[in-house]
Amino acid sequence: MSTIDPITLAVVRGALETAQREMTLTLEKTGRSSVFNLAHDYSNALFDHLPEMILQGQDIPIHLGSLIPAMKAVAGFYGEDIAEGDVIYHNDPAYKGSHIIDCCMYKPVFFRGELVFWTVCKGHLTDIGGPVPAGYNPDAKEIYAEGLRIPPVKLWEKGKRREDVINLLLTNMRARESQEGDLNAQYGACRVGERHLLALLERYGVDTVKAAIAELKAMADRQMRSLIRQVPDGDYFGKARLEDSGHGLGDLEITAHVSVRNDEVAIHIDSPPQVPYFINSYEGNSMSGVLLGLMMFAQLPPPYNEGLYRCVSIDMGPPGTLCNATEPAPHANCTTTPMETLTDAVRLAFEQAAPDRVSASWGHASGINIAGKDPRRGDDQYVTMVLASIISGAGATRGMDGWHSRGPLCCFGALMSGDIELLEYSYPILIHRYGLVPDSGGAGERRGGSGTWLEIEPLDHVMTTVAFGEGRQYPTAGAAGARNTLIEPKLGRLVHRHGDGSETAYDHNAMLEIAPGERVININPGGGGFGDPFTRPVEEVLDDITNGLVSREGARLDYGVIVTASGELDIEATHQQRQAG
Repeated sequence: MSTIDPITLAVVRGALETAQREMTLTLEKTGRSSVFNLAHDYSNALFDHLPEMILQGQDIPIHLGSLIPAMKAVAGFYGEDIAEGDVIYHNDPAYKGSHIIDCCMYKPVFFRGELVFWTVCKGHLTDIGGPVPAGYNPDAKEIYAEGLRIPPVKLWEKGKRREDVINLLLTNMRARESQEGDLNAQYGACRVGERHLLALLERYGVDTVKAAIAELKAMADRQMRSLIRQVPDGDYFGKARLEDSGHGLGDLEITAHVSVRNDEVAIHIDSPPQVPYFINSYEGNSMSGVLLGLMMFAQLPPPYNEGLYRCVSIDMGPPGTLCNATEPAPHANCTTTPMETLTDAVRLAFEQAAPDRVSASWGHASGINIAGKDPRRGDDQYVTMVLASIISGAGATRGMDGWHSRGPLCCFGALMSGDIELLEYSYPILIHRYGLVPDSGGAGERRGGSGTWLEIEPLDHVMTTVAFGEGRQYPTAGAAGARNTLIEPKLGRLVHRHGDGSETAYDHNAMLEIAPGERVININPGGGGFGDPFTRPVEEVLDDITNGLVSREGARLDYGVIVTASGELDIEATHQQRQAG
């Protein structure tokens, strides 16, 4: 039974949520790069002294799951050598980080000499050094060829900023000013969180706050166990295919084995041996993929803390495999590929266990990084991950169509595209088109959300473009009998439009040089559909045609709805088409 009254519990819970929200606002308002201030590719969390996660932000799933093992690894590395005023930085997957482009800051919070909390902030930097701008090197055979690895290191020690260490890190990164600005934004976020937590402790005292946190974790535990008890005991399997990324490895398969017994669940992952390509996932990152698949099934209300996972055990398979990689496996692409495929495998296993909670997959990330010298600013170097390029469609559910341009799966609606005009202001580029792609949403009784088309031209300079991700060979997985007949518009793809108007298309990862007068076009897949598309109400298909979401050809092939050249519904032909099945 809880030892804290419900009013105090609600107040403490609200104070924790406020602390986290203000950390997020600090990053948005003070981040220097477009990845921070436009796309919001960052996440914040609060941990207690144990350290266990006591609150996660409504942020990026690829960050949040990995923070749990990473926090424990960082705290364990220093042991008792943690003092008031310390700030620790880290990105290394060998210490349970996600990928080295995601750099995480940890600030211990002391109250009257006692370690009570940690404020934690992880963000995607626009560069991490290495041979390829923005950190995605498709030719890397080892992690050493990808960029700067940062094992746990103190950037502030007992309140003193370590200029030597910070200078070492920034010297190894492109666009230094942008990286330093984002690092300072992370520091500000951790300090803002600390300020709120200290005020909370001052008001209620350590014992009361700890009791409230214990109850919040117990509340999450009860909710998850109650849900698991509703699932029949048994063993369930989900398999998902990872498409060939262009290095001759062929398609790869990831299997999730979910075992349910009473109110506990065990998840075992089976994946092929790690490969000499940047799609390996170390254990910390894979944790994010598994937990996202679990939460897509669970769909529980808050609180979201580590108590949710007390009844869950996870085995990533033997070391040296794709989802439990070991040094020196290259890994930079792992937060999208294979993380999203891993999530799909776990999601599919839970769908076997509880078909009534089924939902379709979201579009997988298929994006680009760009880099070059900005002629407007004395040829200063710029580099960024264009997060607008990975915005795909959300999956449909039993009750509704998928949202447009809310993916990819790995970010699950938390990523923003930002204002296109601000991207053009920040970098020497012209964006000719950014919009939804007709027929890209997966067909179903409930249609998947549409993916996006992004078309960029460099201005007065040659722009390096690095493509990463997948979803270019197979459409996004649907659910409950969904199927696609018109395939091509539902695939992601990369197109180099040359100066003479000719085009070269790529269905795999690539690195291109785009000259002035040329364009790079990146197209993202839509979300998966739900249910038999021939049972979608005809009037809804007609609305989709009117709104430009589905073409007449798509209506005929995917939905069995026949529309004449004049835009009129052919009722008899539609009936025959749907009857033929």
